[in-house]
Amino acid sequence: MSTVEDFFAQHDDWPWNPPRPGRATFHYLILVTEGELRHDVDHVTRIVAPGQWLWVRPGHAQCWHPPGVARGPFILFEPDVLRPDLARLLAPLTAHEAPAVLSPHPDDAAWLQQTALQLLDEHRALGRRPLDVHHALRRSLLESLLLRLANSPGIAPVGTATAEATARAGRGRADRYGRFLDALELHFRELHQAADYAELLGCSVRTLSRAARDATGKGVRELIDERRLLEARRLLGGARWDARAVAVHLGFTDPANFGRFFRDRTGLTPAAFAARAARTDA
Repeated sequence: MSTVEDFFAQHDDWPWNPPRPGRATFHYLILVTEGELRHDVDHVTRIVAPGQWLWVRPGHAQCWHPPGVARGPFILFEPDVLRPDLARLLAPLTAHEAPAVLSPHPDDAAWLQQTALQLLDEHRALGRRPLDVHHALRRSLLESLLLRLANSPGIAPVGTATAEATARAGRGRADRYGRFLDALELHFRELHQAADYAELLGCSVRTLSRAARDATGKGVRELIDERRLLEARRLLGGARWDARAVAVHLGFTDPANFGRFFRDRTGLTPAAFAARAARTDA
């Protein structure tokens, strides 16, 4: 737990020779209270205005921009810090595909800022109270903040399916789509067909396809390809893998097939994309 301004002050060797994209292994949660924060999440530059929150989730590729005048609390926490029952409630908020920039409901904004500042104060109060009480207070404040932040527009209500999804398909399909996303995150490197995931989930391809279209308007194969493409962009642009290694990692039997897959969806060859990313980072 820190602040944006302290973070930049602690890294006085900026521009980090220079800053390069990296894969987040923690949750990075930043409230901007003053100024404007620019931050790349999965190779897209996000501009975070006062009152908004930036959330970089584990697995995302991220890259810092040069320090500006942004101010605000900076919360860093591990994925397993949340109790299992709370993690299930907050799944729509912590999900890999949830929005990177959150604009809380106006009724929640002041409360969220105050809670974030209280969490910062408690973090700095190490030694003021018994250690177990200190940790319990920090956990309680974080959980309260996340539960309230989950009320932000664009996030499914905590503990429920969205009203729209319920009207279209009911809870069953929404749950099936959620289980598909979990399976996709685990297996997108080796499983590339809708039938593979239908078999894993114990349903028909038609049933899985309906659940995916109800939730996103997209087909299962399109969602699989989007996840593979996202990983390819991360590895080519951030991790500096070459196209052949990425092709093998993502289950392509021929690098040429991967090249066509990537070019058809981005308009660039893998090599051209990697070269552009390298120029941007220079």
